[in-house]
Amino acid sequence: MIYFDFAATTPLDSEAAEVFVQASTEFFGNSSSLHDIGGQSLDLLENCREELASLFGVNKKGLYFTSGGSEGNFLAIEALLSAPKQAGKHIIAGMAEHSSIHGVLNRLEGYSITYLPLNSYGLIDINELERAITPETVLVTVQHVNSEIGTIQTIEEIARICRENDIHFHSDFVQSFGKIDLKKITPLVSSFSFSGHKIYGPKGIGGVYVDPAISWMPFFPGGSHERGFRPGTVNVPAIASMTAAAQKINDQLVQSHDRFLELRATLIETLDPIREFVHIYQAPLDSQLPSIIGLRISGIEGQWMMLECNRYGFAISTGSACQIGMQAPAKVTQALGVSPQEAKEFIRISFGKTTKREDVVKLGETIVDIVKKFKQ
Repeated sequence: MIYFDFAATTPLDSEAAEVFVQASTEFFGNSSSLHDIGGQSLDLLENCREELASLFGVNKKGLYFTSGGSEGNFLAIEALLSAPKQAGKHIIAGMAEHSSIHGVLNRLEGYSITYLPLNSYGLIDINELERAITPETVLVTVQHVNSEIGTIQTIEEIARICRENDIHFHSDFVQSFGKIDLKKITPLVSSFSFSGHKIYGPKGIGGVYVDPAISWMPFFPGGSHERGFRPGTVNVPAIASMTAAAQKINDQLVQSHDRFLELRATLIETLDPIREFVHIYQAPLDSQLPSIIGLRISGIEGQWMMLECNRYGFAISTGSACQIGMQAPAKVTQALGVSPQEAKEFIRISFGKTTKREDVVKLGETIVDIVKKFKQ
């Protein structure tokens, strides 16, 4: 089986796995315990916090560890709403946000939510965002990179608008962490979330940055871990492993980006014989993560195509893994204004560090053969 679903999750890096085992066996103490063994665990935890803060270019006092991106999004939004810059009950969100963002917004009582669609390039229209702002707007939440088509939102522009209007700005960095240098935009947002398993770290670990200038109130009262941000014993081995994975992937940003550009071009070229049926949802290259390709093939349901590819030994997906099993089309298709029937045709192909050019060619040729047989 050849894997083309790296946007869903990645295999644990071997060096990160070694760090996990070492931390689990040698630094097993509870980082909140006052004895020396707990102190050693605390030292490792704070070293990881410092290293990750340095990679992000943020103050380590604002960095908190969570169980992953979904919990991070939830707690970040709750934290920002507990300390709004001004009175109000209006929130603006991208229509194509991750399901965890929709989940927290759906449970809020007394708030009105404006959802912004995407234009034909998969980007939020900045003018529409500005028109959506009211005197009641207290929060904007827009993901940095869309997990299903890989488009990169203009965080600088959105942050400027929020700053000028005294509005908190949260951004989901789960898909951009480890693929884009984030140092230029991290100081511009009120909060951001990230996850370990998207960067060859372990599952069940991630984090949130909240600007230390914000005096948030904890969602879970009485918690002593992570300075009250969340309860539960801190998973120091997973944090250490994620940090090792982050250091490694951060050193390879430029090379990886260039390689993914070549792989993307290769796949698109290989699909050329069926180009009349293929519709790729993408932005201009400077606003596009090259490792994610979201597309549909006219007349063929995405789930059937995914199962056919699986039968031929290729693992692709029909969108965010958090939506699989819900029998609902990818949220991005709704945001793009795609018809319900066309939305069912959506598939996602994503590359990773083990993806080879010859495997991309094989996948493309297999899709071409499947489509030709189907159309006949």
